[in-house]
Amino acid sequence: MVHSCNIFLAFGSDRLAMNDTELVQQILNGNNNAFRFLVSKHQRLVLHVVGRIIQRQEDVEDICQEVFIKVFRKLKRFRGESRLSTWIAAIAYNTSISHIRKEMRKMESSYDETPSLMKDEKDSGLNQSGVEQQEIKKYLLEMIEQLPLHYRTVLTLFHLEEFSYREIEQITGMPEGTIKSYLSRARNLLKEKLEKVAVSEKTNIFAEYAEQ
Repeated sequence: MVHSCNIFLAFGSDRLAMNDTELVQQILNGNNNAFRFLVSKHQRLVLHVVGRIIQRQEDVEDICQEVFIKVFRKLKRFRGESRLSTWIAAIAYNTSISHIRKEMRKMESSYDETPSLMKDEKDSGLNQSGVEQQEIKKYLLEMIEQLPLHYRTVLTLFHLEEFSYREIEQITGMPEGTIKSYLSRARNLLKEKLEKVAVSEKTNIFAEYAEQ
């Protein structure tokens, strides 16, 4: 299921190539189109960060909206000490973590509910038969979703969003050594899952991914 953070529509012909400082200043000056452009430019990033942390899909779009509301309200605090995308990703990360903590507190008194982050691996779809080539990406995404929270977060930020170790440190507050450790463990876990699929499905179509 594809989600979007479509709380604002990106403007077309008025889209301008502005650097972060100019864009922020335009927004602070009351240019609504500039903020629409910011949302359009960064909504995929926010969706990736939120979507890797929040696994209840019905909550993803609401949290994306909350992130951009916070971005708008806090924009005057942006000092340009990092990339704007890094600053926005940090807000998305912290907002998502806060949501997880609230949900966990709600469920502490319930014994028959299990947080979605603790899904049993048997639900990951690894034992489905008839794996086809076009389903590889689907399986990879499912496997990433099954990784522990911090693993899938750093994996998304590093490989999908191409943030540096330093930028991920700024976003998550994790030390660089921890980030590298989580990345290594996440890759190993993915490799193991891919190898299990290859064995259970008696296919080698995942071989090139397992070798990476």
